[in-house]
Amino acid sequence: MNKNKRLRQGQILKVVGEQPIGSQEDLRKELARRGMRVNQATLSRDIHEIGLVKTAEGYRTLAGAAATSEPVAAAPLARVLKEFLMDMRPAQNILVLKTPPGSAQPLAVAIDSEKWKEVAGTVAGDDTVLIVTPSPKARLALQNRLEEMLK
Repeated sequence: MNKNKRLRQGQILKVVGEQPIGSQEDLRKELARRGMRVNQATLSRDIHEIGLVKTAEGYRTLAGAAATSEPVAAAPLARVLKEFLMDMRPAQNILVLKTPPGSAQPLAVAIDSEKWKEVAGTVAGDDTVLIVTPSPKARLALQNRLEEMLK
């Protein structure tokens, strides 16, 4: 790991350890305030490499999130959907959910925690969640369920 990357990731850990950081943009601004310029793509990569997760209190390390009184998966699905879901696209037996950058993981965790029979599994990227269902019929039932939660 090069020196700049190590320094930047160290600063990211320092920032999230000192104050609640609710979004990548908040983190980018705080780093800039401290004299460290970083673009969104690099920041997103750093967050992934460091192993930060987004909790109700903001970004935390996996160990820090586990140590808090509120588990990572504690956010109710309806709240997470309303906060992060930007678009929902059906594709055969897959439902594709689009979120802002850095928000796919908390949405996937909230979906997984429901343990619905319509969900065979989820895959979360940075801004996309793929929900695999056993059949197109199950995908439609899941889509209707999620749409109802958004009302």
